[in-house]
Amino acid sequence: MRRTVPVIIVAGFLGSGKTSLLNHLLRDPQGARIGVVVNDFGTINVDALSVAGQVDSTVSLGNGCLCCAVDASGLDDLLAQLARPSSDIDVIVIEASGLADPRVMVRLLLNSTNPRLSYGGLVEVVDAAEFEATRQRHPEIDQHLRFADLVLLNKTDRVAEDERDRLLGLVRELAGGRPVLPTAHGRVDPALLFDREAVRQRRETVRQLSFDDLLAEDRCHEHLHAAYQSVAFTADEPVDPRALMRFLDDRPAGVYRMKGQLHFAVPGHEQKFTLHTVGAFVRFHRSRWARGEPRRTQLVVIGSGLDADRVRAGLGACLGVPDAADEHSMLDVLKHTRS
Repeated sequence: MRRTVPVIIVAGFLGSGKTSLLNHLLRDPQGARIGVVVNDFGTINVDALSVAGQVDSTVSLGNGCLCCAVDASGLDDLLAQLARPSSDIDVIVIEASGLADPRVMVRLLLNSTNPRLSYGGLVEVVDAAEFEATRQRHPEIDQHLRFADLVLLNKTDRVAEDERDRLLGLVRELAGGRPVLPTAHGRVDPALLFDREAVRQRRETVRQLSFDDLLAEDRCHEHLHAAYQSVAFTADEPVDPRALMRFLDDRPAGVYRMKGQLHFAVPGHEQKFTLHTVGAFVRFHRSRWARGEPRRTQLVVIGSGLDADRVRAGLGACLGVPDAADEHSMLDVLKHTRS
């Protein structure tokens, strides 16, 4: 299976904390090489100065990451360059202009024919301290929340606890079941945004963990990991493809990402299917089972405010073998499959 580079779009109105999020990722990328694209739509974006130290060029950072400033017309070409194997980039993060409609870039990515790019999700950053004022100036924020795959209610350190709880409930209601995560200073665990474990496996070398590695793990566990949840599901019984697609179409509230392998016991489709979802985006990949590898479904569901029992029950209800006469049971899966 060809390795693809996930592209994550970070959107939000001016002052919401997008650049703080980017700087947090660049300071502690957890071993990943991140390509940051500051998309200023043709104007000089002073936020790029905060991220990379200069604008209108590609800047190599000390930790192996890259930062680029680009206008809308050059975005597609730049993504293609960053996704080339020679760039050795693990994930691309685009900071959208504070006045941009992020749906334009989402459509650009979903319509891309570049096989090295994959959709990594739309993250909408919201300023908790200025949320009501932002809604008055930009009523379209309600639509942005419903369109996002993940909402970060940022700057929660600047509001009282009862106000934070009220805002969290309001934003979750407006987001219509999308996961909403309270944050401060844009700090979020990179494992929520991209598959950090896959990055580690790709870059793993035989070495002892350094003291800095251990400190990074401790910081991640203590301050960030508790803010979101992951639910593991394993089953030896095959998965009914139609039931799985119904689950994906009506997944529990708070689910942001799903990943893992699936076993479909459907004649002609006995290969291993790998599932990757971000928000409503669904992608399957086919590969061969390794010799001696057990035919087993193993999934991880990641999100915020998850009902773990409901997630496991919903996936458990997907188990079973379709009727032998149902020769079209795999059609919806294959529609979302890239070999």
